[in-house]
Amino acid sequence: MFPPPFFVNASLKSAGRVLILTTNWMMNSLRKLVSCVILDLDGTLVNTDGIVSEVLKVYLVKYEKKWDGREAHKIIGKTPIEAAAAIVEDYELPLSKEDLLSEISPMFSDQWCKLKALPGAYRLVKHLRGHGVKMALASNSPRASIETKISYHDTWKESFAAIVAGDEVKAGKPSPEIFLEASKRLNVDPSKCLVIEDSLPGVAAAKAANMEVVAVPSLPKQSHLYTDADEVITSLLDLHPEKWGLPPFEDWIDGTLPLEPWYIGGPVIKGYGRGSKVLGIPTVEGYATVLSENPAGVYFGWAKLSNHGFYKMVMSIGWNPYFNNTEKTIPWLLHKFDKDFYGEELHLLVVGYIRPEANFPSLESLIAKIHEDGKRAENALELPLYAKYKDEMYFKSIAHGQNSHL
Repeated sequence: MFPPPFFVNASLKSAGRVLILTTNWMMNSLRKLVSCVILDLDGTLVNTDGIVSEVLKVYLVKYEKKWDGREAHKIIGKTPIEAAAAIVEDYELPLSKEDLLSEISPMFSDQWCKLKALPGAYRLVKHLRGHGVKMALASNSPRASIETKISYHDTWKESFAAIVAGDEVKAGKPSPEIFLEASKRLNVDPSKCLVIEDSLPGVAAAKAANMEVVAVPSLPKQSHLYTDADEVITSLLDLHPEKWGLPPFEDWIDGTLPLEPWYIGGPVIKGYGRGSKVLGIPTVEGYATVLSENPAGVYFGWAKLSNHGFYKMVMSIGWNPYFNNTEKTIPWLLHKFDKDFYGEELHLLVVGYIRPEANFPSLESLIAKIHEDGKRAENALELPLYAKYKDEMYFKSIAHGQNSHL
């Protein structure tokens, strides 16, 4: 199965013609041939930012200060001592950056066991390893911290042919030294390396090392800042290795990517808002908890309304650039309801992914894309792979084991 955006017309029955089309598509889409991948860790493979925020919220109370995340961009991608210096300065703390680092490091160490892999991370590492693609890990974090973090993720340590830490080089990112050392340990020319990074210092370091770089910004609405990256994607789910001459993923099915199912549920507190009135589709939005662990994009699955039953569902997680929303929203159920259902329990089981969030030049093009997504989801949910999840007992078992709420 070819990954999006390539689709073979059903009328093309000749294997030879399909092969020619595939070759032409890859030639037109290929950016540059690479032979290895160098991955950042924090914010790229694991959701470190969430733990950093929680620790800083707790720690700063000691000085009657409040962490609200607005300064996150000042510490993402920095070395630990640089991040500590930024916090001391911004919050006017009465201690040195070294003392702050000494006090706060044990707090972080206690939390690494809760560190979650970002969506698509396991899939990517498994895919590259399975195809024999050389991989290295290059992080500004100290070696001991890296070892601890990856120890909670099965097979990761043995998947990397080289690991380069911030305390093993003279200068961390944005210096290119850490990436040059990684390519040296892999015995691969820097120009043949593809770096995957979430931070601006990381992107700068990779380009200074004469490497290709795909940026996966860890902060929302920051993609426009990554002008030096060769490609900017929303999440690892959107990475297409074949663009770089690497083996393509083979798990896309009819333009959809199967996911490990995840559940959210709770009462509908607002419905039929702007999305319904402007876009002409039934919409449910205004959830109490922002789905911060999931990248912006279009998902699909099954919905269960406590008083109505089961329905096919498409979810747009993100800020909807066309409307420039300030919060993540989750539109819409693939069903036309004749009345509101405020207060009713809505349970969603997400089983697949369609595409990243995108902006559109007109309302008409946005509406057309929404209906295209809906049709794709509607057809996909008829496949046994996805249809099997429409089961009340499955919803109950998932709900019992998870605590996410709308």
